[in-house]
Amino acid sequence: MTKEVEEKLKEAVIENIKTIYDPEIPINLYDLGLIYDIKFEEENNYTYCLIDMTLTAPGCSVSDMLVDQVKFIVKSMDQIDEAYVNLVFDPPWDIDKISEEGKDILAANGTII
Repeated sequence: MTKEVEEKLKEAVIENIKTIYDPEIPINLYDLGLIYDIKFEEENNYTYCLIDMTLTAPGCSVSDMLVDQVKFIVKSMDQIDEAYVNLVFDPPWDIDKISEEGKDILAANGTII
């Protein structure tokens, strides 16, 4: 896979992940800063998407649901044959990881950070 193809595929994966929202915070998982890394591997004409993801808190009660949603939405893409989500807690999530777009959404909802 060329770098150009990989970048376009990564952008498409990000757009798909942006359709998944945290159930308690009105921001999608990407702009919330929960997605740390997106990589691809190709083997035997299969494209694997490898995602490092965290949670706002290690004891998050919906962690399994969020991980499953990310896997499902990415695997449903025509260009991806398999998706793996690696749940990590280092570095720990904090509000500084929220994107500018996410901060704008919070501000529009009356939350100041």
